[in-house]
Amino acid sequence: MLIPTKDRPAALAVTLAGLAAQTSAGFRVVISDQSGRPASEDPLVAAAIRILGHRGQPVELLRHVPARGLAEQRQFLLDQAERRLVLYLDDDVWLEPDAVEVLLSAIGELNCGFLGYALHGLSYRDDLRPHELEPYEEWDDVRPERIRRESPAWDRYTLHNASNPLHLAEKTAKDRPWWPYKVAWIGGCVLYDRARLVECGGFAFWPGVPPDHAGEDVVAELRVMERYGGAGLLPSRAYHLELPTTVVDRSAECYDYVLETR
Repeated sequence: MLIPTKDRPAALAVTLAGLAAQTSAGFRVVISDQSGRPASEDPLVAAAIRILGHRGQPVELLRHVPARGLAEQRQFLLDQAERRLVLYLDDDVWLEPDAVEVLLSAIGELNCGFLGYALHGLSYRDDLRPHELEPYEEWDDVRPERIRRESPAWDRYTLHNASNPLHLAEKTAKDRPWWPYKVAWIGGCVLYDRARLVECGGFAFWPGVPPDHAGEDVVAELRVMERYGGAGLLPSRAYHLELPTTVVDRSAECYDYVLETR
C-alpha cells in the first residue's frame, strides 16, 4: 500500500482505518508525508497506525520533504516497494472491507498491468447522468490498448464523474462478484503489477515536468495500459471522502510534457 499525503491528517486516519478492516492480510503500508505538520503528530493518525500494527499490517510513515510534485512523491513511494503488487491509494479514500481481497483475486485472474476502483462520490448518488455512462464497455479478456486524447476511448473519463461508478454497477450487475470494464484512466485507488509499472517508467518522468503539475497517474496508467492492459473493476469498493482538492493549479498536465513529446 503506497499512500502519498499532505495536510490531511483526519482523512488519512479514515483511510488507514479502512485498511485496518481489510479481510486481506499480509500487506505493508508505506506513507510519504509532505505535510506542514508531520502526520505522525496527529493522534488519530497515530492511533490508526497502532491498530494496523496490532493487526499485523506494518506501517512506515516516511517524512519526505521538500515537496517536488506528485509525480516525484509517487516515484519515491515506488522506490520503497518490494512486493509483486503495489496499491496506490490516495489519502482521502475509504475502502470496503473486501476491497483489497477482490482486487488481488481479479488481477491474478486477469493478469493485466493494473486494476482500479473508480471513487464513489456519494453526495452525488441521486445525480443520474445517463449520457455520461454511454462510453461504458466491459472487458472479456483485458488486452493492451493505446489511448490518447484524440482516441474515442478518451471519452471514457466521464464514467468516473460524480457517483457514476455506483450507477454503472447498479445498471450492469448480473449477480457477479466483480467484472472488469474499459477505462481511459482511474484516479485514487489503483493496483499495479510493480515490475510492469517499473518497466514502463513508473513516475521517473518527474524531473521533466513543472513541480506544480497534475495528471501524473494518467501518464503512468496510459503507458502500462499500452503494453499490458488495464481495467476498472465494478462494483467499486472505494469511496471518496470529497474533501477539497490539494491540486488547485491544473494548468500543467503531465500528459503534455511526457506523452505529447514522444
